[in-house]
Amino acid sequence: MTTNADTRRPAPPEKPVRGRIKCVVWDLDNTVWDGVLLEDDEVTVRPAVVEQIHRLDALGVLHSVASKNDHDTAMAKLREFGLDEMFLYPRISWNAKSASVEQIAAKLNLGLDAFAFVDDQEFELAEVAYALPEVTCVDVAALEESLARPEFSPRFVTDESAQRRGMYRGQLARDDLETGFVGTNEEFLAGLDMTFTIAPARREDLQRAEELTVRTNQLNSTGRTYSYDELDALRESPDHLLLVASLTDRYGSYGKIGLVLVGTGTPDWRLRMMLMSCRVMSRGVGTVLLGHVMGLARDAGAGLRADFVETGRNRMMQITYAFSGFREVARDGDQVELAADLSQLQAPPGYVTLEVLPA
Repeated sequence: MTTNADTRRPAPPEKPVRGRIKCVVWDLDNTVWDGVLLEDDEVTVRPAVVEQIHRLDALGVLHSVASKNDHDTAMAKLREFGLDEMFLYPRISWNAKSASVEQIAAKLNLGLDAFAFVDDQEFELAEVAYALPEVTCVDVAALEESLARPEFSPRFVTDESAQRRGMYRGQLARDDLETGFVGTNEEFLAGLDMTFTIAPARREDLQRAEELTVRTNQLNSTGRTYSYDELDALRESPDHLLLVASLTDRYGSYGKIGLVLVGTGTPDWRLRMMLMSCRVMSRGVGTVLLGHVMGLARDAGAGLRADFVETGRNRMMQITYAFSGFREVARDGDQVELAADLSQLQAPPGYVTLEVLPA
């Protein structure tokens, strides 16, 4: 059984978005393992569930826990089963499971519609579905069938897909370090020794590039998705510039976290799409890629216009454009045209080293 939203009325049919689910949140008792842990310490893990957890992890789907249980006892059992490292920011308490899912979403900086919740109890599924209608709720009795749906299967599995859990785990470690840091935000960021790299997209980047357009919502200027074939054609077009950005720091790589598409075949260049991965939102690097494109346009003697579509979720990207000196010059409903002021460009923040690779 899959519960889509408010259980009091049927939800309208929707076309599934392939790879939409970015994190699966699991109950534990009679879900990940057979039995109730506080009643029987000899619970047994369910091999079919473990297989699904590892399968999805290899595809780049994250996992967490929302369980009503004793935290220390449950975590010890997960360590015994060798599963504790599979779950990011597990919420094990006696709180409502909808509250736990919300906390996980906030910590991972992902939208609720990117989450699935798996449980064996109809009451818990209904509680989450009612409180968080964006979350896809899955009855563990129909697990294999539900997880085979397109929402759980990205079109491409990239090198970064298998590393995603480790990247998020590194991010959680950085967040914990920041929480205890005494000093200014700029001092903390300077201590990360960040390097922001911008390079022309190569064919081997395109699977990740397509994945970014599908997975990124909050920092996507138009909300449009591009297929591998579309991106490949644009990459080879003499009238377009397709750039990818990556970020590293002293704790490791964030992977490829930015993508920009610029039409260069007119006197005013057209910034058709810009996006940044949500996981670098707090790193203060949102303007670096945009500033680089503005500098390229200025050096080419061109103006720069930008397409922007108000999606309801990309307000942060709109603020990034405004902060970088773009102003609205035309509007048709939620379709906005922005123009850049190229007379005064902002340098990258002092705590970031910018590396630009040649074509």
